[in-house]
Amino acid sequence: MGRRSIVIATGWVATAAIATVIGLGAIRLVGESLTGTPGGVRSEAEIERALAAPEPAPTTSAASAAPGTTGAASAAPGTTGAAPSASSGARRGFATDGGTAVAECGVGGVRLVSWAPAQGYRVRDVDRGPDDDVEVTFQGATREYELKMRCIGAEPVAVADD
Repeated sequence: MGRRSIVIATGWVATAAIATVIGLGAIRLVGESLTGTPGGVRSEAEIERALAAPEPAPTTSAASAAPGTTGAASAAPGTTGAAPSASSGARRGFATDGGTAVAECGVGGVRLVSWAPAQGYRVRDVDRGPDDDVEVTFQGATREYELKMRCIGAEPVAVADD
């Protein structure tokens, strides 16, 4: 092997090493947003506490909301983070092994605000209300969970299926 071949091979190895170091540095600079879970992983108990905590009051007044809108009408079913309506009441989260749901009581009865299946489950059926009662069914490979809620007083509560 000639001197020229050794210089070319050494240059190639040095270029590959520099590119690898630059790539690793860029990934470290970007951090967890590329390789991790934003906000970290939460335990089941933390999620239940967060769902059970009361939501802060809406910042818009009923007068500033468009007439006939509920704030969540444009949200896709099954999504979370929908803005509460101007007439929203008590809000509470419920959890099963099949998934979670958040319901609120208002003028028209109980309404499902959001729902999310657990890993390995899918949403089979949803009755989001507002109505006397609402329900969401989570279907897994071997099991099915149904959450049914209604308002007692002004508080949403889980009830047994009729």
